Amino acid sequence: MKRWLLFLLVLFAATAAFGQQDVSKQKERKRQIEEEINFIDRQLKTITSKQKATTEQLSLIRRRVTNRKSIINDLDKRIAVIDDAMTQKQREINRLQKELDTLEIYYSKLIYNTYKNRDSRVWFLYILSSENIGQGYRRFAFLKSLAGEVSSQAEKMRAKQAELEEERAKLAEMRAEAKATRAEREDEYRKLVAEEKKSKDDMKRLAKSEKQYRADLAAKKKEVDRLNKEIQKLLQSTVAEQKKDKTRIDTALSDEFAKNKGKLPWPLKQGVIVERFGVHNHPVYTNLKLPDNPGITFSTTKGADVYSVFSGEVRKIIVMPGYNQCVLVQHGEYFTLYCKLGKVSVKSGQKIETGARLGTLEADGNSSTLHFQLWKGTDKQDPEKWLTK
Repeated sequence: MKRWLLFLLVLFAATAAFGQQDVSKQKERKRQIEEEINFIDRQLKTITSKQKATTEQLSLIRRRVTNRKSIINDLDKRIAVIDDAMTQKQREINRLQKELDTLEIYYSKLIYNTYKNRDSRVWFLYILSSENIGQGYRRFAFLKSLAGEVSSQAEKMRAKQAELEEERAKLAEMRAEAKATRAEREDEYRKLVAEEKKSKDDMKRLAKSEKQYRADLAAKKKEVDRLNKEIQKLLQSTVAEQKKDKTRIDTALSDEFAKNKGKLPWPLKQGVIVERFGVHNHPVYTNLKLPDNPGITFSTTKGADVYSVFSGEVRKIIVMPGYNQCVLVQHGEYFTLYCKLGKVSVKSGQKIETGARLGTLEADGNSSTLHFQLWKGTDKQDPEKWLTK
């Protein structure tokens, strides 16, 4: 029975600690999301061109709404954790109160018996009336232990009462935290409603420019097709050259790169993904498919620095209409491509380390964008699955 009770106590303590860690993680995640929302707000203030008002601005607004929903979802989880902890704490308080009530009943009986025998002469008579010395000693020991038990029981009650008060104070703190968290959630929800309204208003406004957007989209599709053909051609020739010259691919580097899937650093210090990998429908003109995106596009600060996500070798620097300068870096059998650079800080054949500065982005109004691709040989990959969250 003792082992079982010990197991339950350990389990309860571990659950409480886990819940506390979970709350800490949720708070840290909320801080990170709020940082991204603040960054999005700054980016939105810098966007002024009409073209961006139909693409990047809408992506940023929708991303902000998504982030706000994530915060609300995390707050709901935190409220659930607090409510569960409060339930557990109330159970603990009820258990302590029950133990205290039992102690008080027992203590009352002790006090009553002591009171009845409060006259010391009664005690002496009780001992002296013993039939023999053994019985007298036992009666003396009983009376002595009764007095000690009264003191001991009083001490136990004081300790249990202090423990109960401490648990009640903790419960009060939890209730205050739950109240504050719910107020925080309500505030976030008000912000979400306002942002969703802003998003819908912008979508209605942008829907009036469908003709112009279709023309812009056709031009962009040509740029994407040109870049895709150039990159496919470049990668195929690179792989063919290595096979022809029997150049050994750095398998160790390839293995290290593969092991870091989902943990690669971002190619920017700060940014927001505004165009995702693959084929997607336009958020406003839902019957219109956007060009197949072989990578992802970031919105970032004007003239931001670009960094290599892993160590490797700069294979080539190319210039493409609509994409400015592009840097292709090889990591064993993997390749990463960084486009829309205004200035390049590396050269072909140069060995670089993770985090090496490749150059700076071309200014696009008051902000900049980075187009980033990741390939395994000639097979394109979704970069978001490779980069750290």
